[in-house]
Amino acid sequence: MVVSTNFLLVLVVCSCLIFFVTEAQRPALVKGLSWSFYQSSCPQLESIIKKRLEKQIKDDVGQAAGLLRLHFHDCFVQGCDSSVLLDGSAGGPSEQTAIPNLTLRKKSFKIIDDLRKRIQAECGQVVSCSDITAIAARDSVVLTDGPKYDVPLGRKDGLNFATEQATIDNLVAPFANTTTILDRLAAKGLDATDAVALSGAHTIGISHCTSFTERLYPNQDRTMDKTFANNLKRSCPTADSNNTVNMDIRSPNVFDNKYYVDLMNRQGLFTSDQDLYTDRRTRGIVTSFAVNQSLFFEKFVIGMIKMGQLNVLTGGQGEIRNRCDRRNKDKKVDIATVVEELEETFSALF
Repeated sequence: MVVSTNFLLVLVVCSCLIFFVTEAQRPALVKGLSWSFYQSSCPQLESIIKKRLEKQIKDDVGQAAGLLRLHFHDCFVQGCDSSVLLDGSAGGPSEQTAIPNLTLRKKSFKIIDDLRKRIQAECGQVVSCSDITAIAARDSVVLTDGPKYDVPLGRKDGLNFATEQATIDNLVAPFANTTTILDRLAAKGLDATDAVALSGAHTIGISHCTSFTERLYPNQDRTMDKTFANNLKRSCPTADSNNTVNMDIRSPNVFDNKYYVDLMNRQGLFTSDQDLYTDRRTRGIVTSFAVNQSLFFEKFVIGMIKMGQLNVLTGGQGEIRNRCDRRNKDKKVDIATVVEELEETFSALF
């Protein structure tokens, strides 16, 4: 009986410690954001999103990685303002046509706007597409067995596009080395631990061959395991093959720390992945995450909260879009648009 009591005491102490450390290290909020922003205006917001994504991800687990990547590509370019969601009809060339965004899943954009319709049907036009995207990214992590965490809310949607060059300059390319990664993230207030933790998002999802075949052809990258390379060549028989492969060979549909185990075994897919283990500045962080999944989860959450607050628009800045793919001022006021929006509302209700 004494042993049982002591065991329970240890469990309680450990649970409290983990909770305390997480709370103590949680990044400070940017002015205008809140942990309970929609508590009064749309209290059912997160349940609407979770319920819908449970079905979407159960039907196609690949959508989890697509939604997570969409949030990354939005935040890193000109801040988390959902500018990546705007299509070309909104007064300029869409960010979606920039080279790094060409492989964003088309379905991800549709899912975000479907969520927007459902939320507006319940709460009205009070929730930004930027916040919907942030919550969807978090739920994609949770629904693939990753860490649960709160998302600060209160972002507004942006009014401007980023240029293609800005998109290229701010996103980390698959062929980037660790120096480039650290420099680009440091410019955004993110440190080496954030960089390695956020790279762990590659534990789910797929990649097109052309994102890494320069490591296979004409000569194999010496930092890549030979067996791993030979298996990749079967899936990608030529440098310009259009096939896809899993980012994490051990557990491609589960959000866990196996990505870092891959790196320690020289089985990272991109140069930007494997170089995190090759480079002495980040090798120890990779190793610590590979042997301690709880540590990875903790640091990933911190990195996500920090990233999710990059250059956000709040208060009187920006707007809350009526449609995620167009700015409100670009809305065409005609019968066709009214009919379309009525159809959207009814389809979200049923």
